[in-house]
Amino acid sequence: MLRHVVLFKWKPETPPEKVREIEAAFCALPAKIPEIAGFEWGTDVSAQGFARGFTHCFVVSLASERERDVYLPHPEHAAFIALSRPHVAKLLALDYHSRDATGSTT
Repeated sequence: MLRHVVLFKWKPETPPEKVREIEAAFCALPAKIPEIAGFEWGTDVSAQGFARGFTHCFVVSLASERERDVYLPHPEHAAFIALSRPHVAKLLALDYHSRDATGSTT
């Protein structure tokens, strides 16, 4: 399984209702893009203080790079990017193949 992780730090002037709209738009993608095998998200609740302003984490699970290569340019994903981009102060995206504690891929 390939995980596509995206972290967002919003511009200070982004109102909470716009953040909620962006959250809802990202959460709607699994119903619109069949290649998405799993999806979860949340906001930072860490007590460590290392988030560096990133508040939102979204994890998209895809079966392989092939599905990711369909997901990334998908028109619904592009529409989400167009909605969120003006409000993003920083973004971090990371893809990885999931592994269990022994190092075996899952």
